[in-house]
Amino acid sequence: MPDRIYNFSPGPATLPVEVLQQAARDIVNYNDKGIGLIEMSHRSKDFMSITAEAEDLIRELLNIPQNYKVLFLQGGASTQFAMVPMNLLGPGKKGAYLNTGTWAKKAIKEAKIIASAQVAYSSEESKFDHVPSDGEYTVDADTEYLYFVSNNTIYGTQFQTMPKSEKMLVCDMSSDIMSRPFDITPFGLVFAGAQKNIGPAGATLVIVRDDLLDRVPETVPTMFRYKTHAEKGSMFNTPPCFAIYTIGLVCKWLKKIGGVSAIEKINREKAAILYEAIDNTDFYRGHAKKDSRSLMNVTFNLPTPELEAKFIKEGTKRGLDGLKGHRSIGGIRASIYNAFPKQGVIDLVAFMKEFEKSA
Repeated sequence: MPDRIYNFSPGPATLPVEVLQQAARDIVNYNDKGIGLIEMSHRSKDFMSITAEAEDLIRELLNIPQNYKVLFLQGGASTQFAMVPMNLLGPGKKGAYLNTGTWAKKAIKEAKIIASAQVAYSSEESKFDHVPSDGEYTVDADTEYLYFVSNNTIYGTQFQTMPKSEKMLVCDMSSDIMSRPFDITPFGLVFAGAQKNIGPAGATLVIVRDDLLDRVPETVPTMFRYKTHAEKGSMFNTPPCFAIYTIGLVCKWLKKIGGVSAIEKINREKAAILYEAIDNTDFYRGHAKKDSRSLMNVTFNLPTPELEAKFIKEGTKRGLDGLKGHRSIGGIRASIYNAFPKQGVIDLVAFMKEFEKSA
């Protein structure tokens, strides 16, 4: 659509235009039923089928076997920082954590409140500019799981391959879920806030192995038990209806263009264009080490904060919106999730070249 800007925001992020257009119609009149989608009962036959279809598509796209539950929860990914140890640890038990950024630090803090956390690795001293390789950390024998964040939005780092461990893996995939294929079987639990790559804010996708549901201590409140939601098909209470519906639409879009393998190829092409522009000049300096670079969030700096502020301001005037880096590190951040169009990356690179010449 010619009147739309390019949204480089890290989240809520760009959604496919065709998804937005369909959602706009269905909010007013879903399937010509004379009622808007967000007015429908979550226990109606129509909405139950919406939820079931969204789950089926997620299972198909990510190749999730039947011994995993797919849940649509609320409270954002931040609630999962506590729910994971509440359900999988309990008093006297310990989880291992890879500290590769702000969201991992927050998860470690919550785990220490509830049970115990071993920080098996930390890249904080180098301002979280990389993620570790498998040989760079040791997981204590008495830990229940190895927890990591697959993609770090603030610092622009990403695990190029998933960590390997004798312990089950637990992962926060909020910012790169469905951006590339991965094998779910080493994982006990995966979660992702929807608003970066698969839908609007309001829903958190949780994929949990069903044998883990009974680990939860009796002291955990009902709403914070995965088993509660698994037994009720995410309908224990009113779920985030619009967000679930939109996730389903995004999954349909992703399936239509060829699925997760196809979008990975597109994501690599987009990121390569932008990283090449950064590498071909000393004017722009990438934050992440090359072997840890994210395909989703490209972070870089200019020679001075003043030039960065000017770059952001002029970029916004050109329809390149949301480029301001996180307040904790400053600089520039271009978030180019699944639905972000390749042309937007091309236009950003053209602007970068012009800006460098005029600086």
